[in-house]
Amino acid sequence: MKIDESLVKRLETLSMVEIEDKASMAKDLAEIVEFVEMLNELDTSNVDATFSTLDNSTYLREDEPIKNNVIEEILEHAPKAKDGFFIVPKIIE
Repeated sequence: MKIDESLVKRLETLSMVEIEDKASMAKDLAEIVEFVEMLNELDTSNVDATFSTLDNSTYLREDEPIKNNVIEEILEHAPKAKDGFFIVPKIIE
């Protein structure tokens, strides 16, 4: 993949981020792409797919619902509320 200043200008437009030193950015992006291409050359055919690098993985707790009154606590601070919802002025006719 060719990374040059014209590509950096396009990325600048798409991302809506101003890039002041386009030449330097093009050089940096080219180095990153080159590194990723090197990773693509690695032979991983004998490596098992893994979810985690930890032997025991991460313990996942059971997903158990709990009762709380968060909605009521939040609605206590609302100027108007009804049936668990905020009441707001109508803005569209």
